[in-house]
Amino acid sequence: MSIAAHRQQPEQPAPQEGRAQLSLGIAAARNLATTTKSVPQTQGISSRWLLRMLPWVEVKGGTYRVNRRLVYEVGDGRVTFVQDGATVRVVPAELGELPLLRGFHDDGALRALAERCRQQEYAPGQVIAERGEVVDHVYLIARGKVEKVGTGAHGEETRSGVMADGGFFGAQTVAEEPGEWGFTARAMTACTVLALPRAAYEEVAGRNERLRDHVRRREAEKARPRNRKGEANIALASGHIGEPVLPGTFVDYELAPREYELSVAQTILRVHSRVADLYNDPMDQVEQQLRLTIEALRERQESELVNNPEFGLLHNADHSQRISTHSGPPTPDDMDELLSMRRGTKAFFAHPRAVSALARECNKRGLSFDSADVGGHSVPAWRGVPILPCGKIPVSDEGTSAILAMRLGEAEQGVIGLRQTGIPDEYEPGLNVRFMGINDQALISYLVSTYYSAAVLVPDAIGVLENVEVFHTPS
Repeated sequence: MSIAAHRQQPEQPAPQEGRAQLSLGIAAARNLATTTKSVPQTQGISSRWLLRMLPWVEVKGGTYRVNRRLVYEVGDGRVTFVQDGATVRVVPAELGELPLLRGFHDDGALRALAERCRQQEYAPGQVIAERGEVVDHVYLIARGKVEKVGTGAHGEETRSGVMADGGFFGAQTVAEEPGEWGFTARAMTACTVLALPRAAYEEVAGRNERLRDHVRRREAEKARPRNRKGEANIALASGHIGEPVLPGTFVDYELAPREYELSVAQTILRVHSRVADLYNDPMDQVEQQLRLTIEALRERQESELVNNPEFGLLHNADHSQRISTHSGPPTPDDMDELLSMRRGTKAFFAHPRAVSALARECNKRGLSFDSADVGGHSVPAWRGVPILPCGKIPVSDEGTSAILAMRLGEAEQGVIGLRQTGIPDEYEPGLNVRFMGINDQALISYLVSTYYSAAVLVPDAIGVLENVEVFHTPS
């Protein structure tokens, strides 16, 4: 009978209960078979693009010092608030983020200024400060978005920036000559703002000579010659003829440059000697335990490089390099503005949900991502710059995240990773496994450690697009 004819025969009924078995069953046969096994699998492994893209610099002494030119004026920071019900107060020490109060540490005077801040609520579209009027308030944004609106060359309205939670404007209120508003500040959303009147500042400064002297000193520093980045100016001559006296100059450096110490992620791996001795065929138990432990350490390493408050990239991005989305979700306009803030951007890093939100906004405009080849992988790109997923960038409960843009490499004055190789018992670059002995319970212990950090060589090496809304909203 042919195979086709055999397949057309009706199926035989299943053996009835009590009927004798005519052949060896599958369950019994498996006892004599060799099972093909996979290595232990884990769902905790991600693409770890940040670790792959960072140029790693050798740090032999365990510390990396970033020397920079002297900067006279530190970029504006962000202020922090505390909330008690509907009442919002600024943390007094955070007023030291105002440029003219930077470095002032008189807690009593800062507390007096904080107590004089008055909470104000603004509805969407309401004007907070009007262009051309005298600057007479410092405005601290506790919640919401505020746009800076100006007038174009032909009288049209222009938007020069967006400020959000923690931002402020009108810091020149505390100066000797505060001047006029150069823009109109208008609420984009419902806003909670703390306002410090100039009269309140003058009241406190009138009783505190140290405060007045500090502000005068900071104003004098602002008046020193400097370039557009705030660095001490280098005197040059150009376009001259004849034999004029050329200026003399020198390049001044920061007196207290920042130093990055290598951080560490560690764990103790324990394996029972019986397991290590007897259960190693076909896979080495210690090797598999170590492989999965190292994967977890690398995941933690990448998370720390993003989120650590000391050296994490989200926290170390300069405030002058932070911008907020104009409408909530990330738009092509936001990405273009983020890209324009630095030369030589090599990569964007975003949470996958932020990438998806950007794709939705592009779809609405009939646009699509470019593509880029990174290490043999085709990834989405914007203006030719790859957009790489990084699940370590947090998404808040409100559905907001951030997108990072980086210039990479020591030669480019960009962002670099720091590590030390050649350490004792090195298993992978910058990671070692050290035998710790066997205890009374016959447990073999291994200390697994990895050493790392990251450094931002100049402030514009990294930029952050903040307040990126990633939750999908019905249109």
